[in-house]
Amino acid sequence: MGQCPCFGSAQAAERERRTEADRRESQEARAKAAEAAQRRQEEYDKSAAGRAAKAQMKAMKESKTSSNQGEPVLKWQMGS
Repeated sequence: MGQCPCFGSAQAAERERRTEADRRESQEARAKAAEAAQRRQEEYDKSAAGRAAKAQMKAMKESKTSSNQGEPVLKWQMGS
């Protein structure tokens, strides 16, 4: 049973339409996921845990730059 050549182009057009629709849906899903991630990050930054983590990171960076300037981290000494 052969197919009419006009069905081939209709099938190709339908496949292309479906592919484009899938692409749009994927793009919309990525945009929604990015928005949700941004909201979660903002909520975390406002929370007590987020503020504490941010303060801790800042303190770690400050202590890292101020301590051990020019001194080795581990010191070895001979003897007892």
